[in-house]
Amino acid sequence: MSKRLLLVFAVCGAVACGLFVAVGAASNTSLALGVPNRSNATPSIAAGGNTVVVAWSATLPNGGAADVFAAVSRDGGRTFGAPARVNDVDGDARVNGEQPPRVALRGSAITVVWTTKGVNGTRLVQASSADGGRTFMKAQPVPGADAAGNRGWQNIAAGTAAAAGRTFAVWLDHRELAQQDGQVAASHHEHMTTAGSAAAGKPDGVAMAQKSKLYIASLDGAVAPHAITGGVCYCCKTAIAIGADGAVYTAWRHVYPGNIRDIAFTASRDGGRTFAPPVRVSEDKWVLEGCPDDGPAIAVSGDGRIHIVWPTLVKDGEEDTIALFYSVSRDGKAFAPRQRIPTEGMPHHPQITIGSDGTPVLAWDESASGMRRAAIARVSIDGAGVSRFARVVLGDRAVYPVIAAAGGATVVAWTASEPGSSLIRVERRSER
Repeated sequence: MSKRLLLVFAVCGAVACGLFVAVGAASNTSLALGVPNRSNATPSIAAGGNTVVVAWSATLPNGGAADVFAAVSRDGGRTFGAPARVNDVDGDARVNGEQPPRVALRGSAITVVWTTKGVNGTRLVQASSADGGRTFMKAQPVPGADAAGNRGWQNIAAGTAAAAGRTFAVWLDHRELAQQDGQVAASHHEHMTTAGSAAAGKPDGVAMAQKSKLYIASLDGAVAPHAITGGVCYCCKTAIAIGADGAVYTAWRHVYPGNIRDIAFTASRDGGRTFAPPVRVSEDKWVLEGCPDDGPAIAVSGDGRIHIVWPTLVKDGEEDTIALFYSVSRDGKAFAPRQRIPTEGMPHHPQITIGSDGTPVLAWDESASGMRRAAIARVSIDGAGVSRFARVVLGDRAVYPVIAAAGGATVVAWTASEPGSSLIRVERRSER
């Protein structure tokens, strides 16, 4: 029997103390991150080598203000240092599960992007740490993300040396739906829950979606903010990845004719300045008068293959339900036929990373026994191109898992409900 480890220790920074508990075998550990007396939720994760960074929101009791925190591990996710507050303006974070504070790691530099309230809508801001996550600089606007109107559902990715080491942000932007007097137009749900014909008294959902844009910019301003496309479904998270050659890939939920909400993809081969025409990942044909609030995730393996996971509507017998699917592309011009991921109950919120051995690893949450739980699956692809999924259930009362590869292991973080509050659970699982 492998030796069990139990590590309990408290660490304190200038802002708050965090309690960290690690339990597990020598190769696998489980721990909790959190700011005491707050509800800790909406994690995101980034990793490089043995460094792992988890960012999340910590909300004061009774629906109070939310701040952004980050904690850093330097041993592949086995232990974490004290959480540091990221935002310099008290309680300015406007976050939820589909738009958490996003974190990227480039060398030793850590950057976090989150949504906050603007004068005439919402805007995106960024803060960086140059001392390994001990402190963060004063927040600055994400270039192009402080215009009138609502925006969010952002994601970020750090580039390689071939991409000049830049960090890119992609987001959904509704500046064209802001009223001319600067006041924000009706909420995105009012805009995006429109479909059908004019004769039925409803606006054309596809035409309205053309005013909903997918934007991209480099955080250093070197690649100017610009719209990649219109026609995006407004309340689903975006996805971005950067290849070893500097190619920038992004995916989102698109509104196709007939009010179909399927996943689209595009790539830039010139460092994010121009993008190829969007490609439809799969002909799912999910017709919906509204937004699913659940988008895709993307990762690029060392051999250049592009891996995407996403949720969509299917029929199991006579019942409509949600299922998760996986597909891969070798060139970004076309994707292999979708393959269903084995799940239980109603699955949502898929994520993906590439392990150090080149194997895709997926994470999601699903329903079981009246509660949500987190699960992961390692993907193996046989010679015929058929994917096999080795599935493992991680924890109960769990939502919105995120996943990264570090130090020969897979590190998963999720929001775990606790009596009277919530914590960020982190589990490190060896790849062997």
